[in-house]
Formats: sequence, structure tokens, C-alpha cells
Amino acid sequence: MTRGPRYTPLADSLPATVPFVGPEAQERARGRAFRARLGANENVFGPSKRAIAAMERAAAETWMYADPESHELRGALAAKLGVTPAHVMVGEGIDGLLGYLVRLVVGPGDPVVTSAGAYPTFNYHVVGFGGRLETVPYRDDHEDPEALIARAGATGAKLVYIANPDNPMGSWHGPETILEMVEAVPEGSLLVLDEAYIEFAPRGTAPVIDPDDPRVIRLRTFSKAYGMAGARVAYAVGAPELIAAFDKVRNHFGMGRIAQAGALAALADEGHLAEVSAAVSVARGRIDEIAAANGLVALPSAANFVAIDCGRDGAFAGRVLEELARRDVFVRKPFVAPQDRCIRVSAGTPAMLDVFERALPEALAAARSG
Repeated sequence: MTRGPRYTPLADSLPATVPFVGPEAQERARGRAFRARLGANENVFGPSKRAIAAMERAAAETWMYADPESHELRGALAAKLGVTPAHVMVGEGIDGLLGYLVRLVVGPGDPVVTSAGAYPTFNYHVVGFGGRLETVPYRDDHEDPEALIARAGATGAKLVYIANPDNPMGSWHGPETILEMVEAVPEGSLLVLDEAYIEFAPRGTAPVIDPDDPRVIRLRTFSKAYGMAGARVAYAVGAPELIAAFDKVRNHFGMGRIAQAGALAALADEGHLAEVSAAVSVARGRIDEIAAANGLVALPSAANFVAIDCGRDGAFAGRVLEELARRDVFVRKPFVAPQDRCIRVSAGTPAMLDVFERALPEALAAARSG
């Protein structure tokens, strides 16, 4: 007699996977808190006061389910973007939307193209639905649009993923390059354009794309510039036929009432968004200065983090990471060579960066002696 659940062959074949070990788990293992939380690309400057107030008001209404259509938020997003609500889908963070998209498009054995070392949660969803990952290397610490499109054409990929700006390197491409990618998408493929960090990028980085173009879907979030990572709110923009297809597979009550209220208020507070962008710019400059003072090179970044080249290989950068953790500084690093020679440091508050500034030379010295 078989006892317990009977897993699908696919689920039974998969290892347990956690794309990112959270800082809370690390703190529990360490037995103490980090003094500088600079590893998760969170917006440490927080959400708009208007958003906080809206969420406080909504807390008293949580006895009700949230609107499963996110009607008000979709309408506000559509007005801001110059599209119709039919072009917009709201979901539980970009991670949630990626999961729905992969479920819609990718079946067992279907090829999907991404960059080796790019956002691992996308890969997690692809593998979880039985897709076959096809990867291309970075070129000069940038994702390589030409190589991604070429691999998609060669493999018949269902999806082609690119983040602009990129995580984990913070590099970016101009709008012309992304538009060339859209034009070159092979027939039957869909370009997944992850723009989680677009609000931090230089003005004009986001290309103007026909919202009815069936070859591309754009993903944006309230987790980064809007400071609402814990609320899990993101949105997709695409052709209405594709957006409507999400209703076949999404969790219709996945979006909480408090999160929707906060996102709606945050979207209207453009002043706070400008203040956050300015604070992030200052923090990136400070990280550049700290790196240079220690003989390291900070890579140019259009995100709310900076990749610092530690000057050796991934093993050395890993030792730097461990030594920083011993000094109560939480940072992360890329997974794949040669980008794994870097550590990735979030744009922190002045106090957090003070801690990082004191810890880095000690961590480097310990890593070199080790």
C-alpha cells in the first residue's frame, strides 16, 4: 500500500530548491541580526507615507476579500502607461507573474532561453513546469540580446527572458537595443522583458513598445522603487489576448486588499518616487567611493544596487561575502562565472553604508589571508 501523496513524475524528479536563502533564515542560523541588510535589493528608504496611510486604513477592511480583478489599480496603471486596463495584469510580485506565464506557455521539454546567471526565480519556474533551459553567457557584464535571440531561433524557444536593467549586474541596454530585440523575436517565441528596476535607470531607457504587440510582455513591480517588497505587487503589460489568458491559471484571490490599496496610493505619489530615486543615486555613489577606497572597481549600475568587482575569482568573492556576514553585513553575489567575481551591494541608508564601509577592508584582509 502506498502511503502519503503520489507526486507527479516531474515533481518527484526535482530537487528541493530555494532560489534565495532569505536574510531572516541566515539570522536564525547565525543567532543574531545583521546590522546592514544590503543583499536583497530592497528599497531601504521605504514606501510613500500615502501608501502607508492607505494600507493602515485598509487593514480594518481585511475581513473582506480583495477585488479579484484589481479593478482600481489596473485602471490607474493603464492611465499612467497610456494603455487600456485590458493591457494590464496585476499579480503577486514579478515572481508570481513569471510563474503564471510559464504555466501558460511552457510544457514538459519546451525550450526557454535566458542568460546564464540571470534571475534564478525565472529558472525555478521553468524547471518546475518541466521546461528546458537554454542559456547564453553574459557579454562584458551585460546580457547579450543578439545571443539570446539567436539561441531562441536555433531552439524554437517558447520564451526569451531579459531583464533591463539587469539583476545581478546592474547593467542596462538602451531603448534601441530592446526594440531591435522585439523586432527579431522568432516566430512563436515571446520576449519576457523584466523591468523591475526601470525607475532607477537613466531617463529614456524604457523603449516605447506597441502595447498590442503579441511578441513581448513587460513586467514591472512595486517592490523596488516604490518600497513595497513585502506587499508583493507587480504588473504585466501586454497584448489583451495574452493578458486575458492569465485568467485561466492565476490565483484570482491572490492579491491582498492591503497590498492593492498601498500600491494605488504609491502610484499617485510621484514626489516620493523622485525622492527615492535621488537617495538611491547618492547611495550608489557612496558605494562606488567605498569600493575605490579599497582598491576595487564598482560596475556602472542603473538599479538600486552596485556590483563590486573583487578583482579575483568567484571563490575569493565568496570568502569576502562570508567575512562580511561575520561582521554582520548581509550582501549577495552572482552565481555564475565570470560575474561571480563580484559582490552585489544594495543602495543602503547612510548608517547601513557606514557599517559596510568599516567592514569591507577587514573582510578583504581576512579573505586574502584565507
